[in-house]
Amino acid sequence: MACALTALIATPAAAQQKLLIGSTSSSSSHYGYFVALSQLINAKVKGVETSVVETGATVDNLRRLARKQIDMGLVTTNTGYQAYAGLAAFEGKPVDTRLLWVYVPAPQNIVVRKDSGVDSVAGLKGKKFNPGLRGSATEATTDAVFKLLGLEVDAVRGSTTDIVDAVKDNRAIGYVKSGAGNKLDGSTLDINTFSPIKVLSLTKEEADKIAKGMPEVSVVTVPAGAAEGVPAYTTWSIGIAVHAHPDMSDEVAYQITKAAMEDKEMQAGAMAELKGVDLMQVTVDYGSIPLHAGAAKYFKEKGVTLPERIAPK
Repeated sequence: MACALTALIATPAAAQQKLLIGSTSSSSSHYGYFVALSQLINAKVKGVETSVVETGATVDNLRRLARKQIDMGLVTTNTGYQAYAGLAAFEGKPVDTRLLWVYVPAPQNIVVRKDSGVDSVAGLKGKKFNPGLRGSATEATTDAVFKLLGLEVDAVRGSTTDIVDAVKDNRAIGYVKSGAGNKLDGSTLDINTFSPIKVLSLTKEEADKIAKGMPEVSVVTVPAGAAEGVPAYTTWSIGIAVHAHPDMSDEVAYQITKAAMEDKEMQAGAMAELKGVDLMQVTVDYGSIPLHAGAAKYFKEKGVTLPERIAPK
């Protein structure tokens, strides 16, 4: 009888490890990226089930990681460095977090109206200018860059709508706005249809000063073609990364990283800027904190030499 009863009892399915992914506002293209990433993980990583939660983006995700409320999520490379090192807003309260990969660079474009008469970054001194949308990583980083360069502008603060309207109406001569990969973002192109714009380039002296004084950002040259008629220019850049809690097992981190690195469709389908992008190279170029050991294992298997700044600790 016991044997008969045993035969009738269904064998339970293997338990799924449930992981929560912190993203950003659902109106952002980055939210769509994390939804696609979640679907990819669920399809490719055996024994893992993920879901995405809408959050306040980088700082909120870092705090949730610290409280173990999420397992992985969106973090900009500059703020991620500050959190890991216990600097700026995280002074005395470092966050134990690890990098999985960086998926897209975000050059910080210094955009001004062509009729502003400003042709250099130094020429912004005293001008009505927006250093980044209120509360954004761009705003905080630009304020730090301008302070480092000894540049004071007549700062105009506000939301995307506020600033786009201000530039169109010439109540501000321009703003700093994250690019979409190596392309100008939609709001900048919108301004350009009303009033032609130009993108300012850092001088070598300015670029060297930023590279030396702000290790949390990268200094990059954006090739010609960020928009029609825009020549190549040099600016500072951050990356948009996927971080994980260090408690994530090495095997799970390895399998998730493998799925993302070897995917050719789902991530690019959610974010066009990722089409044909080498995510491992982007990570090497923009990563600012140590990789999770599981992610590092995959990179090393592929023959990638890890810079000291992202070598696992």
